[in-house]
Amino acid sequence: MLWTRWLVLLLCWGATSGEPQADERDGAPGEVRSDPRRQRTPPPVEPLDFGFVPAAVYDTHAYYEPGAIGILFHVVHAFLYVVQPNTFPKDLIVKVIQQNMGGIKIEEWRKWIYYEAGFLICATLGILFVVLTPIIATCFCVCRCCENCGGEMHQRQRKNADCQRGFYTASLVATTMFIIVGVLIAYVANHNISNQIKSTRRFINTNIRDLKTFANNTPAQVEYMTAQYTTAKNKVLSDLDNIGPLLGGRIHSQLEKEVVPSLDTALRMAGAMRETKEALENISSSLEVLQEGTGKLQASLSGERASLSNTLSDPACTNGAVSHTCNTIRSTLSQLGISADFSRLPDVSPALANVNTVLRTDLSNIVQKGYSSFNDTPKLVKEQTKNIVSGVKAMLDKIGTEINNFAKMFPVESSLANFTIFINNGQKKIESYYPRIDQMDFYRWICCVAMLCMVVLVLAFNILGLMCGICGYDKQASPTTRGCLSNTGGNLLMAGVGFSFIFAWVLMGIVSTLFIVGGNVEKLVCEPLANRQLFKIIDTPFLVHPSKKNFLPGLLFQNPNIDLTLGSMYRQCHENNGLYHALQLETMFNINSFLNRTVYNKDLAQVFESVQVDLQDITLLEQAGRDNLINFANSGIGQIDYEAHLTEVNKGVTLVDLLSFSTDLEAQLSDLPKHTRPRGALENALKGHASSIRQIHRDQVVPLEQAMTTLSQSIRLLQRMSSDLPVKVTNILSAIDAAEYLITHNASHVVKQVQKFSLVGYFKQYTEWVKNSLTAEVAQCKPISNIVDSMEIVGCSFIVDSVNTFWFGLGGCSILLIPSIIFSVKLAKYYRRMDTEDVFEE
Repeated sequence: MLWTRWLVLLLCWGATSGEPQADERDGAPGEVRSDPRRQRTPPPVEPLDFGFVPAAVYDTHAYYEPGAIGILFHVVHAFLYVVQPNTFPKDLIVKVIQQNMGGIKIEEWRKWIYYEAGFLICATLGILFVVLTPIIATCFCVCRCCENCGGEMHQRQRKNADCQRGFYTASLVATTMFIIVGVLIAYVANHNISNQIKSTRRFINTNIRDLKTFANNTPAQVEYMTAQYTTAKNKVLSDLDNIGPLLGGRIHSQLEKEVVPSLDTALRMAGAMRETKEALENISSSLEVLQEGTGKLQASLSGERASLSNTLSDPACTNGAVSHTCNTIRSTLSQLGISADFSRLPDVSPALANVNTVLRTDLSNIVQKGYSSFNDTPKLVKEQTKNIVSGVKAMLDKIGTEINNFAKMFPVESSLANFTIFINNGQKKIESYYPRIDQMDFYRWICCVAMLCMVVLVLAFNILGLMCGICGYDKQASPTTRGCLSNTGGNLLMAGVGFSFIFAWVLMGIVSTLFIVGGNVEKLVCEPLANRQLFKIIDTPFLVHPSKKNFLPGLLFQNPNIDLTLGSMYRQCHENNGLYHALQLETMFNINSFLNRTVYNKDLAQVFESVQVDLQDITLLEQAGRDNLINFANSGIGQIDYEAHLTEVNKGVTLVDLLSFSTDLEAQLSDLPKHTRPRGALENALKGHASSIRQIHRDQVVPLEQAMTTLSQSIRLLQRMSSDLPVKVTNILSAIDAAEYLITHNASHVVKQVQKFSLVGYFKQYTEWVKNSLTAEVAQCKPISNIVDSMEIVGCSFIVDSVNTFWFGLGGCSILLIPSIIFSVKLAKYYRRMDTEDVFEE
């Protein structure tokens, strides 16, 4: 069996490429960072397409549908269940095997007898039938010779003779029909054996063809798996050739989670500086407008108030009817004044000057330089990993050479070729037995037909006797004057009785033997094989020897301690999984030893560990930018009294709304008395004052309100931006410092991590693919389960079921010969010609 060992060893080599190295699987990265926020998941690895292993197509379909005869098989199975309803004695058989048939205790014998009780009872009855039938036949013959037991040729005439004759005739006809059915059942079963033996050749041919397919496809499958290493290798080489954009890009994507947000914050702060300058300029210009405008407005309102006061001092206002209105207007003159005093607000020019000084340094440009410097990571990585790239390429070539050399060490093709020759020779030897099997089956068929002919001979005498007796019987004839045809019918019935006595015990002996053998084979072999209980017996630990745990691995690999069972192997092969997985070959070889020498060797790990990438040249924020941020924080915008500005803005421009004041003034004119001479002059004067106040509101107040709105918006904006400005700047600088520290101190670790998970990840994909292929696609062992299933079909469904059906039909015939004898003897008395006769009894 040298070919099996070569095949097993080569399949185990394939599995060595299917297991990831334990250190890679369980080990943690060598460099652990203290900040948990900086822990990163491995970068994603591009999935590789290794294609599909060339699949083997097997021809055998281990399934059998018996057809119509299956009904008879089910009837026989039901009969055997009645005879033997006990469950399969697995534990009892295991004890018997372990005790090597010696020293079996009485208790075990009792259990075995209890299990076989049905068969023992039926066998005892069969033996009694075989023994007693010839004895009874002899006694019957002697008794009749002495003119007893119906041997006297004298028939007493009775009134119910016709009724008795009809009953015996019907009973014999029914018995004969049942015997015919039994003969047909036995003949069909006998013929089915011959047909199915011919069908067995189909199973043999397809199973041998599947074994050849298995042997021919396995080397191609293993070669395909070996060649797919090139797919992973070429992908790694492609990545190494583009290590700048690939490896550097992945490093960039790993670090940008810390770097980019810090630079984005600094860039937003540069925009905030410009917005601060605009806000300060708006405040400064708005204050100038407001201070100048409130002065003019104050003068205009004062002049209008004095003019209005003079108008109200007119003698016309002394008139009693008009004085009340004049006094009311005079009491509101104090409202014509300004509310906000912007002259007291501090100047923001110093802060504006400081911000202008800060903006002389273009912080946005400095931050953009930081972006550019960080984006140059792929270039720096490529320059600093040139030696690593060449070293890894050389190592991959070495690994590929080792794999090819390792594969060439085993003469798999020659071993499988020898296996194919072995199969061909076995097929020729099996085919050489076909003529002998056909000859033996012919002899078997002849013997079975001969046994059936014994029963058919009895049936022939019964049928002929019934026909002659019924046709020749004459009611008017007396027993002594019966016709020749009727007498011949009676004689034929007695001849059938004689042959029944001769053949019945022989047939019952054959039936009993076939029943004991066939029934026990069905109950102890076929049924447990169908429900896989038989596998559980074979897989029982320490079955054959106290020191040998499992039978199958001890037989195949001389190592009974491997946890391999026949049941598990059959299930895996029945599911068409690989032979490597079905035989659990991974327990025979040290897989990691090959991994450590090839794909996951220490040299490759040392190459990755020796990677040192210096990214200190990357500067995210120059010192000028840092100083610029600090100067901005110290520009003085935080010391501006925003509350004072907002207080004055919220007061409004004037003490009263001038439009409302002018409207109220005009409304007062309606209170002046009508048809008085001074009313017209006073009314016109007051209307002129109301118009002047509206003009002041339109020309002076409205522009001042617009300036106050601009001032309010700028103050509020600047207040928000200056809130905790030193803290914000400090946070920006801290974030940039942390990002630069990460780049400087963790870049090498990130490079190693990316290289391991990216480059080695391709080999892990390859090894996982090999493992999955070995499990489900390479050397699919469906032919093994097909052989077991085919043996079950041939042995149990083709042969045992047919044999059991044969003895079932033949046994029924043998048992029915007894009532046939009784009814034939009784009925022959009514057909045979008697020597003497009696008169009718009164």
